[in-house]
Amino acid sequence: MIPQEYIQEVVRRNDIEEVIGQYVQLRRRGRTATGLCPFHNEKTPSFVVYPDTQSFYCFGCGAAGDVINFVRKYNNLGYVEAVKQLAGRAGMPLPEEDDRESRARQRLLEINRCAARYFYENLNAKTPEAAMARRYWKEKRGLSDAAIRRFGLGYAPEDFGGLLHYLKRRGFSEEELETSGLVKRSAKGNLYDIFRHRVMVPIIDVRGAIIAFGGRVLDDSKPKYINSPETMVYHKSRTLFALNIAKKSKNRRYILCEGYMDVISMHEAGFDTAVCACGTALTPEQAKLLSEYADEVVLSYDSDEAGQKATERSLGILGSTTLKVSVLSYQGAKDPDEFIKKYGRERFEMLLNGTANPTEFQLKKSKAKYDLRSDDGRLSYIREAIEILTERGVSPTARDVYAGRLADETGVSKQAILSQLNGALQAAARRSYRKEQRDLSKEGIASDIRVPYTSSGESALGAANAARQLAVAMLQDPEQVPYVRARLDMSTVLVPEMQRALEAIFRCVDEHLPLNQTSLQQMLDEAAFRQLAHGQAYNHDIRLQRQDIDMYLDRLQTAKPISEQVKDMSDGQLESYFANLGKKKGARPAETDE
Repeated sequence: MIPQEYIQEVVRRNDIEEVIGQYVQLRRRGRTATGLCPFHNEKTPSFVVYPDTQSFYCFGCGAAGDVINFVRKYNNLGYVEAVKQLAGRAGMPLPEEDDRESRARQRLLEINRCAARYFYENLNAKTPEAAMARRYWKEKRGLSDAAIRRFGLGYAPEDFGGLLHYLKRRGFSEEELETSGLVKRSAKGNLYDIFRHRVMVPIIDVRGAIIAFGGRVLDDSKPKYINSPETMVYHKSRTLFALNIAKKSKNRRYILCEGYMDVISMHEAGFDTAVCACGTALTPEQAKLLSEYADEVVLSYDSDEAGQKATERSLGILGSTTLKVSVLSYQGAKDPDEFIKKYGRERFEMLLNGTANPTEFQLKKSKAKYDLRSDDGRLSYIREAIEILTERGVSPTARDVYAGRLADETGVSKQAILSQLNGALQAAARRSYRKEQRDLSKEGIASDIRVPYTSSGESALGAANAARQLAVAMLQDPEQVPYVRARLDMSTVLVPEMQRALEAIFRCVDEHLPLNQTSLQQMLDEAAFRQLAHGQAYNHDIRLQRQDIDMYLDRLQTAKPISEQVKDMSDGQLESYFANLGKKKGARPAETDE
């Protein structure tokens, strides 16, 4: 274990605003700095850095912590690895320590590196199998030797134990190999390779480490693809294939493809910003990652029904980013790879330069669903088109242009269409306002509560919030800890997360540790830590006084009968209990429900 003194010194030497400013564009607002959250998609900044407490909190997704937690979360590192990275930044020598998690990650990455070497060597072996695999890459996929080397492509022979024995000879244990996901254990207890008689594609992260593999059959047998399972180094929802290569390009227009093979073919044709999502569909995390490297994204999925559905899903996710998004539309080929092979690179580039915007794509798809020769078909098309035009991101000018096109296509006057469109926009604005108010209500500020609670439901909600406010008061002024501890009846703390948080605060004092987020996040699970971070963020500009502490202690005592009522409830039952209270008129659900 790394000594606590060392960890605290790492935090002291790495100013949180300065470190986060290297990843996020921050804007100073008085004593805080704000920016777009790097952990979820948003267009309005909800991510706040608090230099006073050397912490951060996102009011959108709840991400929170100190500088170590930020670096850990942003770079997908283990805790010790994040400490080491920040120590290196501060020029601090590393302490002698035995870190099991860090060593396990490094061993897993080494297994993957050795496996990639094994697959590459087998591709170039002098065997009929290898020759078949080489023909697949070179003749069927049209790849050059340079592309094969660039992507580290390989071949897994038809051998149940080839990779297993190769890795064992290099000193890896059976337990390590099972953890890697490259081998499995049969019902009889024997280990065997999961990739057999497949061409192999290594999945490499942005730092250049091999984190997983994808394997494809050489014919059309099923399953066509097998992919590595998730491991401690591979999280498919946060990984984009070929981003390690694409990020080197000066071009900020990225091409988002459907699969590995499309991406590799694109790069071979000279389109060096092609990437694809790992997993079955694009995720918000992948979209966020993409927005860090690209200004514009062109969706280049297959032309079949599955590809069109994937396009719609991706448009919805990318619509929450700042990226400019367009859709590639082509005919005469089932996918981009086939189109390039049939018509050439120049023709494909012309397509790219003439890509349709998302509104164009959705309207075209909607129009194809209806028979515009019938009144019912025209009305249905207009209704659906108006829903599309009311979405965020469609400018007033574009709405006017498309309203004119709808009028030409349906024979309905442009004025009538604009009138219906304006009504839909007003309704959408009302829905958006109500949603905004609901979201705001879920962020209730603890110091707002100034009136006594009388009914049992309000008493429970008030008591739950009071416990969190007591924790915040002690974080603001550690000298208040003995006062609170001597008067607090822990049985009146209704929320289990807050019980754990309060106990951690007392433990910090007992162990003479600094009472800050760095100490507490090592002691608490994520749910309990978020409760603390939430309260601290909301009170950052409010100094809780002794009279506030007395008020919260009184509130807990007032609600003591409620604590008897809920003491035997499970965490799930408690969550449901508070959720139901929050639905009652006059209750403030947000003050306990994160």
